[in-house]
Amino acid sequence: MTGRPTRRRITVIAAAAVAYVALLGGAAWAGTSVGAQEDRSAEADAASAVVDVAASPTPTPTPTIPTRAVPAAPAGASPVRTCSVADAAADPRLEQFQGRAVNAATGEVLFDRGGSTPSRTASVLKVLTTAAALNVLGPDYRLTTRVVRGAEPGTVVLVGGGDVTLSRTPSGTTTAYAGAAHLDELADQVTAAWNADPATAGSPITTVVLDSSYFSGDAWQPSWNRKELADGYMPPITALMVDGDRDSPASNVSARSDDPVGRAGSAFAAALGGATTVIGTAPVGAPVLGQVSSAPVSTLVKQTLIVSDNTIAEALARVTAIEAGAGSSFGSLQQGITAGLAAYGLDTSALRIVDGSGLSGGNAVPPSYLTSLFVQIENRAGNLGWLYDGLPISGEAGSLSYSDRFAGSSSRADGAVHAKTGWIDDGYTLAGTIDAADGTVLTFAIYALGDVGDDAKQAIDALAAAFWDCGANLSDY
Repeated sequence: MTGRPTRRRITVIAAAAVAYVALLGGAAWAGTSVGAQEDRSAEADAASAVVDVAASPTPTPTPTIPTRAVPAAPAGASPVRTCSVADAAADPRLEQFQGRAVNAATGEVLFDRGGSTPSRTASVLKVLTTAAALNVLGPDYRLTTRVVRGAEPGTVVLVGGGDVTLSRTPSGTTTAYAGAAHLDELADQVTAAWNADPATAGSPITTVVLDSSYFSGDAWQPSWNRKELADGYMPPITALMVDGDRDSPASNVSARSDDPVGRAGSAFAAALGGATTVIGTAPVGAPVLGQVSSAPVSTLVKQTLIVSDNTIAEALARVTAIEAGAGSSFGSLQQGITAGLAAYGLDTSALRIVDGSGLSGGNAVPPSYLTSLFVQIENRAGNLGWLYDGLPISGEAGSLSYSDRFAGSSSRADGAVHAKTGWIDDGYTLAGTIDAADGTVLTFAIYALGDVGDDAKQAIDALAAAFWDCGANLSDY
């Protein structure tokens, strides 16, 4: 029969269709599992022709579109600075010139010529010495000279404590150091204590032992020129001396001797009424018969800076190193002074410290360090207000008020420059702050190095006055 298909035939066809659909589904699953991307539409149509099964389509997920970041508004451009000091900076009197100027309020470097290169500073180094001393010692610290009983009968020991301002002149006499203690005061104390002790009353003091062991090592820094003694700028540095070892106690500049300890000892022996002197050290734990102290460090800092006193600077440097635990010789100053400067948060790794006064050409400080330190000085950080108050001022105070400083046209900046001067045979320097004409406070450092003449000072002042003119508009070109 060729009519309607029989039930068995329908069943066979249906089974074949199911098998076919199953075969297609398995093949599709296998292809998907291995990442195949074949088009499945033809197989799906074929399966629908054999078995009328309505399949629900899988919903297509809505794609997520990432949010685009909105760029930040561009930072405002720095204003173009147009005030040039190029002519003043090119003055041949500056020789090997280095310099930097900074806006103290913003920290912006406005002008730079070799500002990151460490170089000799001359007496500008005293800024570092006094900043370290104010941190380590504090403004109220005083240097004390003592007399103790000696080990032998009739013997006392004069023990130096680094007070180079102690004077051999009679009490009440004005010396180069205002507020200095006097040896006759000390002698009076010792005599009273000696006569009050039944064990010594009525017996004379016959010998004064001179103990200057508080400082160790060389008394003369090897890089210093010995002519500084005769020229009157530097004595050998000892823990026991009087009047900065000057021949003339009242003069800032006066010839010095080769034996500060001997000069101090002879003066004290004479104040006691006559005794012999010998070099030695004090017995441990010996009773104190008398003592006198210097003016406080705050005063010593001003005396150091205002007229650039080398002797006080060296004493402060040495005592700072001792109190910082670095040692008591010239070799301890690198560690001692940089330790004292660490509190100000500036990198000291580029500094080389040979002495405390800056007289050595071996010292090296980049102008950038000074401009950063002077920002803190301007802000009176820590105890640095004492340093700022001790600085020379253009046309008004200290070494910047001399007739050859800020003269002529540079006098337009009189009263505006608070800065430390420096001079050695192969360099003139100046570093400090400028209250500029537009009200901006600048910090600056200027080095004129090499075969410089005395007229380098005028070239430095002219450049500082040009900084004053420009203020915040100072251009680096």
